[in-house]
Amino acid sequence: MSKRIADGTCPPGSRVPGIVELSAEVGIAASTAQKALAHLRGTGEVRTELGLGTFVADSK
Repeated sequence: MSKRIADGTCPPGSRVPGIVELSAEVGIAASTAQKALAHLRGTGEVRTELGLGTFVADSK
């Protein structure tokens, strides 16, 4: 996901797939996808809005 954000495939404001969808798309366990999204939140690459989903954060 980080690569897609960096190369502009997922522009700021775009919705990030949910845990289940992301894990199926990438071929990883849901728990790994959850950890990856937590890491992206920690680095500020994505933001989560309760009840709405996770979105690519605006450029730093």
